[in-house]
Amino acid sequence: TYTPDSKGVVKFGWIKGVLVRCMLNIWGVMLFIRLSWIVGQAGIGLSVLVIGMATVVTTITGLSTSAIATNGFVRGGGAYYLISRSLGPEFGGAIGLIFAFANAVAVAMYVVGFAETVVELLKENGTLMVDEMNDIRIIGAITVVILLGISVAGMEWEAKAQIVLLVILILAIGDFVIGTFIPLDSKKPKGFFGYKAEIFMENFGPDFRQEETFFSVFAIFFPAATGILAGANISGDLADPQSAIPKGTLLAILITTLVYIGIAVSVGSCVVRDATGNINNTIVTELTNCTTAACKLNYDFSSCQAGCQYGLMNNFQVMSMVSGFAPLISAGIFSATLSSALASLVSAPKIFQALCKDNIYPGFQMFAKGYGKNNEPLRGYLLTFLIALGFILIAELNVIAPIISNFFLASYALINFSVFHASLAKSPGWRPAFKYYNMWISLVGAILCCIVMFVINWWAALLTYVIVLGLYIYVTYKKPDVNWGSSTQALTYLNALQHSIRLSGVEDHVKNFRPQCLIMTGAPNARPALLHLVHAFTKNVGLMICGHIHMGPRRQAMKELSTDLAKYQRWLIKNKMKAFYAPVHAEDLRDGGQYLMQAAGLGRMRPNTLVVGFKKNWRQVDMRDVETYINLFHDAFDIQYGVVVIRLKEGLDISHLQGQGKICFVPYGSNSLLILTFQSPLNLADQRLLDASTQFQKKQGKSNIDVWWLFDDGGLTLLIPYLLTTKKKWKDCKIRVFIGGKINRIDHDRRAMATLLSKFRIDFSDIMVLGDINTKPKKENIAGFEEMIEPFRLHEDDKEQEVADKMKEDEPWRITDNELELYKTKTYRQIRLNELLKEHSSTANIIVMSLPVARKGAVSSALYMAWLEALSKDLPPILLVRGNHQSVLTFYS
Repeated sequence: TYTPDSKGVVKFGWIKGVLVRCMLNIWGVMLFIRLSWIVGQAGIGLSVLVIGMATVVTTITGLSTSAIATNGFVRGGGAYYLISRSLGPEFGGAIGLIFAFANAVAVAMYVVGFAETVVELLKENGTLMVDEMNDIRIIGAITVVILLGISVAGMEWEAKAQIVLLVILILAIGDFVIGTFIPLDSKKPKGFFGYKAEIFMENFGPDFRQEETFFSVFAIFFPAATGILAGANISGDLADPQSAIPKGTLLAILITTLVYIGIAVSVGSCVVRDATGNINNTIVTELTNCTTAACKLNYDFSSCQAGCQYGLMNNFQVMSMVSGFAPLISAGIFSATLSSALASLVSAPKIFQALCKDNIYPGFQMFAKGYGKNNEPLRGYLLTFLIALGFILIAELNVIAPIISNFFLASYALINFSVFHASLAKSPGWRPAFKYYNMWISLVGAILCCIVMFVINWWAALLTYVIVLGLYIYVTYKKPDVNWGSSTQALTYLNALQHSIRLSGVEDHVKNFRPQCLIMTGAPNARPALLHLVHAFTKNVGLMICGHIHMGPRRQAMKELSTDLAKYQRWLIKNKMKAFYAPVHAEDLRDGGQYLMQAAGLGRMRPNTLVVGFKKNWRQVDMRDVETYINLFHDAFDIQYGVVVIRLKEGLDISHLQGQGKICFVPYGSNSLLILTFQSPLNLADQRLLDASTQFQKKQGKSNIDVWWLFDDGGLTLLIPYLLTTKKKWKDCKIRVFIGGKINRIDHDRRAMATLLSKFRIDFSDIMVLGDINTKPKKENIAGFEEMIEPFRLHEDDKEQEVADKMKEDEPWRITDNELELYKTKTYRQIRLNELLKEHSSTANIIVMSLPVARKGAVSSALYMAWLEALSKDLPPILLVRGNHQSVLTFYS
C-alpha cells in the first residue's frame, strides 16, 4: 500500500493513509458510550435524522476537500495548505493556527475520554489510586507520553499502530452485532430483549428528558462525525494525494455513516428506554393499564418514573451489556479514543510545520525545522504534547468539546467557501480533476457549518469568529510576501474588470471630475518631490500614472522595460504610492509623450492632466531638446489634456545622487521617508536638492497655499489646491486667492470672487485683488531678462535678409526682433508677476498659478522658456497649471 521513495521516505497509499485514518478518527467514543443514549432521547427516527444531517455537512465538505485536493499538487499541511493556496494567506493563516491548535486540544479531549473509561473500570473493581479527578489526570498524562513516543518514532510506526487499533475497533463492533442476536434471560431485567417489533415501535418516536432538545442532542453527536480531514492532514506523507484524498475520505464517510445508522437502529430495536435491572420485576398476572413494550414482554418497569439504573436513557454502557463479550467493547473504546488521539497528535505538528514554513507568523519560524528523512516536525510534536498535557490537567471534557467542534467547523466552512470562491472567480487555473462538486452546494455547506457552530454552542461560535477575524486582520496588515495565485486575487481581477467595463458606459459629469495625472517622472524614484506632490492630490481621488520614456537602441530598451516594470511597480507599492508605472520605448521624448498620452489608461480610467517638471537646465542643453519639451505641452492641449508644470528652485531630479550613495526609506508617520546616506559629503547644491526632494513627505504645518488665478481655464487651478487641503499632511494650510483687477474696482472684484468661491464651496482665508498687475516692471529686472535671452536672439535687423532667413530655417527656436516687439507686453507681464509673487508669496508653502500659454508656431521656444523662467524663478515650490478649458467645478448639486 505504500511506495518507498528513492531516499527511503515512507509514503502511504489511499487505504493506509486516508481510509483507515478517517474511519478511526470519525468513529470515536460516541459510538460506544453516547449513541445508545441519543437513540433513547431522540428515538430511532430522529437519531437517523441527526446522523443524516451530520453526514450532509461532512459529505459536502468531503466533496469540497476532494475538489481542492485534485486541483494541482498537494504538499504537506492538510486543511491549512488547501485553504491558504485557494483563498490566500489571510484566511489560510487564520485557519492554520486555529486548526493546528484544535488538533492539539483534541488530543487532550480523546485522552481524557480514554482515561475516564479506565477510571470507570478501576471504580468498578474498587482500585482507585487517589480520587476520580486526579486519576483521570494521572492516566491521561501517562497515555499522552506513550502516544508522543509512538508518533516521534516515525510515521511508519504510527501507521502500524493505527491498523492494529482499527482491527480492535471492527472486532468490537462485530462483538456488539453478534450480541444483539443472543438475548440472554439474565439481561432482560436490564432492558435487553433482542430484536422485537414492539420495542422498535416504542423507540421510534422521541422522548426528550432533562431539558434535552433535538438540537442539543445533535450538538452532542456532531463531534462524532468530524475527523474527515485526518487523511488530508498528512497530505505530505501520501504517495498520490490527488487520488487518495477523494477516494479515502468519501469512502470513510460512507462506511462510518452506515455503521452509525445500523447500530442506532439495532440498539433501538433491542433495548427499552428504562429498566430496573431487578430480576423480580417479571409480570405474573395480566396488567390492564400497562402499555409499554416491556409489559408486552412480561416485565413491569413502571417504577422507573423515579429513575432507574438501566435502559437506553440511564446506562451509558448499554453496548457492552448487549455485546457477546463485554471486555472487547472496553477494548473498542480504548482503541477509538487512542486512535483519534494519535491521528490528532500527528496532524497538529504537520499543519503547524507547514504554516511556519510559509513564514506567515514570523515569530513561529523555529517550528518550521524538520528532522530525519521524513522531515518530522519534532519541535511541533513537543509543543502539541505540552498543549495537550495542559488541557488534560484541566480534565473538564464539557468545556473543551464545544470549542474544538467549533474550530473544526470553522475549517470545514472555509474549505467549502474556498471551492465556491474559486468557482466564482472563474480563474482559468481552477480545474479540479474531481468533477463531482458544485459551487452552490459548497456555499450551502459553508453556511450549514456556520449554522451548526451556533447550534452546538453560541458563545464558542462567537469566540471562534472573533479569533478568525483577529488573525485575518493581523495577516492582512502584515502583508506576508507570498504569491500563491489564490482565488482572492482572481476575484479581485474579475471585479476590477467588470467595474471598469461598467464605468465605460457612463458619460463623464463635471461633478465627478477627478484630476487623473500622467506624470513624466522617468524612473519613479528619480524625482521624489514630483511624485509626492502629485500623490498628495491624487491619492484616493484620481488615477496617477508614472510615465517613463526609454530612448536608445531598441533591443537594450526592451530588456530594460520588462525588468523596470516589475521593479518600479513594486517600489511604488512598497512606498505606499497609489500609482501605476507605465514605461514606453520611443525615438525621442515627444514621441514617447504622445504614445503615453494616447494609450495610457483604460476606458474611463485615463489620464486627463499631464504633469511635468520644469526644465531647469534649458539654457545649457541643445535647444532641440527644449523644442521637444515645449511641443509636449502643445501635444497635450491637442489631445485635450490639462498641463501642470512643477518647479522647485533646487530642482527635482536626484538620479545622479543615487549612484553615489545608499538610498533607504525610514518610517515617517504612516509613510516612509526617503533618506540617502553618502560615503563622501555632498556639495551644498546637492545637499539642498536632497532636502527639497523630501519636503512633501512631511506634515506641512500652518502655512499658506497661494492661488494666483489669472484667467479661467475651467477651474483646475482652484481644484488642485482644494484637493491638497483635504489631505492629512496639508489640512492645516490655508488657501489665499490672488486675482488681477482695476484699481478703482478692487472691493467689487473681491466681493465677486468671494461669492464665486462660496458657490464653488471652496474655503479660502483671504482674497487679494492686485490693481498694479499691469504696471511696468523694474528696469533692472527688464535688463536681467534681456541679458538672459541674448544668446538666443536672431538679430535679423543687423544681418542680410538671406542670411537671416537661412538661420531662422536652421534654428527655428531663435527669437526674432519682430517677435520680441510684438509680445513686449506679455514679456513685461511675466517679469511683473515674478516681482509680485516675491512680494506677496515668498513665504507660501506652495504657489499654484495659471500657466501662460503661447500660440503654437507663433512664439519661438526660447522666448516661451524665457517667460516661464522669468515668471517662476527664485520662488517657493510653484505649480503652473492650465486646464483644457473643460469645466471641472460646478455650482450645482
